[in-house]
Amino acid sequence: MKSFAAAVSAMMATSAMAFVPSSTMESSTALKAMPDRMWNKMVDPSERSKSLPWLPRPINLDGSMAGDVGFDPFYLSSIPKNFAGFLQPPSWEETEGIPTLYWMREAELKHGRIAMMAWFGWLATDGAFGITLRFPGDIYSVENIPNAYNAHNILVEQGSMAFMLVCVGLVEFCTGASLVQVSKGELDREAGDFGLDPLQFLKGKSAEEKKRMMTRELLNGRLAMLAFGAVATQSALGESTQNFPYF
Repeated sequence: MKSFAAAVSAMMATSAMAFVPSSTMESSTALKAMPDRMWNKMVDPSERSKSLPWLPRPINLDGSMAGDVGFDPFYLSSIPKNFAGFLQPPSWEETEGIPTLYWMREAELKHGRIAMMAWFGWLATDGAFGITLRFPGDIYSVENIPNAYNAHNILVEQGSMAFMLVCVGLVEFCTGASLVQVSKGELDREAGDFGLDPLQFLKGKSAEEKKRMMTRELLNGRLAMLAFGAVATQSALGESTQNFPYF
């Protein structure tokens, strides 16, 4: 009797399967066939980030680069992408490509260097260092340009910014050309390295000393980006904060 009941139950279960939606079965099969999560390729689960120890280390931030402390909470450096397409269409020619980390380090160094000059220039224009540093000529005098905050709009109206635009365009063209060479494998260089060392700071230095100096540049650049953003924001709060010391 028990064997008969078991047989009947099995037949009923088999018949019931015919009424199960096919999409449910297909989705179950699809789940089993899904590839590994991209997350597994973006992190090293065996290590923790030095700066964010509650997060796993981004796979590309292994500490070998100057200034690398594993700070990448959104794991942007781990995204697999070829950034060479930002410089020229991929259809033009085949290239080895520019990996994400290389592109980001290039951008970080460029922004940091610009921010260091911009912060110093903003404060020097307003006489923060005991002397007002400006280009010679009446159009750049304090009477015509009261402070650094208003300098941009005034110089745009005067037409003086056109020369700066040409200079910036020339610099960007040259840097872009070097990155194209990197993507094609024709130039072997570290990100942000343009061989510009007129005072020979790196001459005769060991690899460890060079890395220490490169780290200092990065740290100062990161601080300058924060400082420039702070002084620009503070100056924009109102007329009373537009002049040094901006509060």
